[in-house]
Amino acid sequence: MNKFFKGIALGAAASLMALSFAACSEGDVSSNGSGASEGSDTASLDLVSDGKLIMGTNAAFPPFEYQEGGEVVGVDAELVGEIAERLGLELEIKDMEFESLSGALSGGTIDVIAAGFTVEPDREETMDFTNTYFTAKQTILVLADSGYNTADDLENKKIGGQTSTTGLTCAEELTTKENIIGYSNGSLAVEALLGGAVDAVIIDNNPANEYKDQHGDKLKLIVDQFPEEDYAMAVKKGNASLLNAINEALDEIKADGTFDKIIADYIK
Repeated sequence: MNKFFKGIALGAAASLMALSFAACSEGDVSSNGSGASEGSDTASLDLVSDGKLIMGTNAAFPPFEYQEGGEVVGVDAELVGEIAERLGLELEIKDMEFESLSGALSGGTIDVIAAGFTVEPDREETMDFTNTYFTAKQTILVLADSGYNTADDLENKKIGGQTSTTGLTCAEELTTKENIIGYSNGSLAVEALLGGAVDAVIIDNNPANEYKDQHGDKLKLIVDQFPEEDYAMAVKKGNASLLNAINEALDEIKADGTFDKIIADYIK
């Protein structure tokens, strides 16, 4: 082959190679789309609705979740919002009765429970928990002039609390089942206490402090009567892809200081 035709052949080959590389490059971009890694990771998650993280909660548990201006706000709402953003998902919050959360999770209407939710062995049988993110204790609320000062003073007394919570489990240690009254949320239990329907309410320490602030000198707190509990989020049993993704995001949030900022915004 003479030099002229050899030059043409080499030039044509180079052009074909360039077009081939360009085609491969364009194919990679289009298959990944914008935010390629996020799209791929999101597609691998087992979600109720594609592109959404649906959080179930009971928004009557300040400062972890409560209603403000028609929206659910609080520690859990902001924390799960941050997790959703890092996973490239839109957050949707469903506010429901606390005792309905487990059924909603197993029934596939929510992806995750975040509700000041304590890790307990019986709950672990039906759902999978994320890494823990907060430690709390049960606190007793009584009327300021009740004369009650310790848990022992509540033996055989009427005790209220939020249905399906560890507060009522603690109450079982102090009184008979007939004397234990469950309410759909902590606020109603406190109203029952103020109205004389129960002698005490047992609820987590941070909401207890919120209710004490709301009602001032009418209430008294009895603290450090029960062991510590760990809060975690819960996903449907066996949903390993979502569990791992939430744990990774939660670890990042803790490591970069975002978690501490969220806590500082709501718990003084």
